[in-house]
Amino acid sequence: MSDSTGTLDILRDINLDFAYRETAAIIGASGSGKSTLLSIIAGLDTPSAGSVHLDGQDLFALGEDARAALRAQKIGFVFQSFQLMANLTALENVMLPLELAGRRQAREAATEMLERVGLGQRLGHYPKVLSGGEQQRVALARAFVVQPAVLLADEPTGSLDFATGETVMNLMFQLNAELGTTLILVTHDTRIASLCQRRVVVDAGRARMDLSAEQG
Repeated sequence: MSDSTGTLDILRDINLDFAYRETAAIIGASGSGKSTLLSIIAGLDTPSAGSVHLDGQDLFALGEDARAALRAQKIGFVFQSFQLMANLTALENVMLPLELAGRRQAREAATEMLERVGLGQRLGHYPKVLSGGEQQRVALARAFVVQPAVLLADEPTGSLDFATGETVMNLMFQLNAELGTTLILVTHDTRIASLCQRRVVVDAGRARMDLSAEQG
């Protein structure tokens, strides 16, 4: 990939495949390129070479607008910092991706998803009055409400205490199983990584599948 100073050699020689309904954790030392890899998988950062295919479509063969449209339809995101719209209620935050996609009955679908994550009584609350765990559950509801083919999560429990993080991760895996989404998450927590079917180890810009982590 490149920036204003030229080419940044962050990742190299990477060849990964993720299956439908699979859960995979991207792990590695700080600065190893984990988040960059996730951004390239999402089509947010453009690699200087190579391709990313989603449902048979090469993301970087598309124009920026078409890539954004495919991303909105097929990919959900959960971030460590929640990334909620402060001026929108919990319900409005979850409705937003549905409305942008022109989906009908956005309010009903968003309400149902918030109820599934245990926030049926917090629909009209703004992020500033929600706890960190509640905000992350709103973020989960927003990500899953569009029923994405792939959910990408970047340190989803990084700003939460252990108990709250445990609740959020259990909920994420539960929704992933119910909706059949492919889950790819970046984490520094080896315990969370061990819950995934596979682990991708990123080291000095290279990535490999840790096959010893596969579960039966």
